Amino acid sequence: MSNYDVVIMGAGHNGLTAGCYLARAGKKVLILERQSFPGGGVVTQELNNPGYRHDLHSSCHIMIQGNPMLTEDELELKSKYGLNYRYSDVPYASIFPDNKTLITYKDLDKTCQEIAKFNAKDAETYRAFATRSMEMLPIITSGLYSPPIPFGAFMAMLDSSDEGRLLLDAMSRSSLDLVNQYFEGDHIKIHLLKLVSENLQLPDDLGTGMGIFLMPGIIHKWGVSQPVGGSGGLTDALVRCFEDQGGEIRYNAEVDKVLIESGEAVGLRLNDGEEIRGKEGVVAALHPHVLSKFVEGIDEAVDRRAKAVNPSPQSLFVSHYDLKERTKYAAGEEITTATMLEYFPYEDMTSFMDDFAFLRRGRITPRRLLGGGDETHGDPTRAPEGAGIFHSITMAPYCIEGKTPEYWDDYKEEYAAETLKQYQPFIPNLTDDNIIGASHWSPLDMERSSPNSFVKGDMHGCAPYMYQTMGHRPTPDLGQYTVPGVESLYLVGPFMHPGGGVYGAGRATALRMFDDMDIDFERVIA
Repeated sequence: MSNYDVVIMGAGHNGLTAGCYLARAGKKVLILERQSFPGGGVVTQELNNPGYRHDLHSSCHIMIQGNPMLTEDELELKSKYGLNYRYSDVPYASIFPDNKTLITYKDLDKTCQEIAKFNAKDAETYRAFATRSMEMLPIITSGLYSPPIPFGAFMAMLDSSDEGRLLLDAMSRSSLDLVNQYFEGDHIKIHLLKLVSENLQLPDDLGTGMGIFLMPGIIHKWGVSQPVGGSGGLTDALVRCFEDQGGEIRYNAEVDKVLIESGEAVGLRLNDGEEIRGKEGVVAALHPHVLSKFVEGIDEAVDRRAKAVNPSPQSLFVSHYDLKERTKYAAGEEITTATMLEYFPYEDMTSFMDDFAFLRRGRITPRRLLGGGDETHGDPTRAPEGAGIFHSITMAPYCIEGKTPEYWDDYKEEYAAETLKQYQPFIPNLTDDNIIGASHWSPLDMERSSPNSFVKGDMHGCAPYMYQTMGHRPTPDLGQYTVPGVESLYLVGPFMHPGGGVYGAGRATALRMFDDMDIDFERVIA
């Protein structure tokens, strides 16, 4: 019989975060990870050649910056376990034809000067817009890192004040609707809409407008960060914290079943038949679509609603290039300091929306929706001296119209070659004679890398629609990190509140468990 208090399925950053808090509370915790390495979607590896370090999935850490795990250093990740974030003065930028650039600086005044180059009225509108976003940020973020209040109570709370009704209105609308309300020029609209589409939402999706309200406040208050050495720096710090508190991780340990006895989760079974018990609880990174595959006896109605959870309408195709020399931009040197960078071969909203219309119908965009950059400009540790890495990110459907998802295996090299050509007007030296290694990840490869979280290639777990937010994420049944009818089973992952991306959301799962275990959270983090 194993003597663990808690066993956790999955060493992604959310599972690790929950494990760190539990271990810090004195619990004996074991994490079982199917891969040979930790991190899930927060991993940095040498994919092609030694010395060239690429982020497999997440690259920018935005939403975690408001998490008390970091702001209060609750786990001592920064003060004791080596987590070191790099913040650029240029969080976000866009390149348009003729090398026109629109730069969002962390400094609001400089940003408004940039916008005024295109439209003076939009610059003043943006100033008021971003200022209000920063003022409302404490309201918006106060519930992001703990278990959500019931959905109905949350809506009633918003509906009780003018500020709340403004947020409720934004949550109900599309991002496209909001930018059309507030701004005149196509450049600022494209610039903002592409930024929020990084949350794997389409610009005209109803119920996704909150991002437009949220992102300017985050950018100008916290900035956009990346761990020095790569995204996996967060995972490395979490592993050091977890193991220092007595936690254990077993790799190449694939779970195939949650053990249930008398309606209670008592452990996990590996695919080789080994059973490992947790005396006080089980934590599982299980997407709602696969929940009943691992957990027997789930109520049929609960399972039906879980399987009805909608994935995001688009996925990502990512290429990782090793370069002899660092990228050179036709738009100049300043643009290389941007943490997030977008590329547009047009300047009009009609073309922009036409490209997203292809995604909505499961079609490949002839003009790629281009993003990404060379992280060595801001962090030379990512490659040998003078060399570069290019992180190509394009939006693509998981299942191409008229094909099965497996079609990507035959098509991805062709897709990557055409995508590379479309970057070259912006980056003249992103050419075959400068590329010494490459690897490509299709939406199907994304799912394969984390089949129980990135279902249908959705790295954010499920779509960020209003009906899949707060206490209804992913469903009303599962929104409190528990499964009805199954005691002592807790859920963690990008499909849970607060959402996909790097949030450190395992903190909320740990808080829920602490409540059930009657553990004083403040004492644990003191």
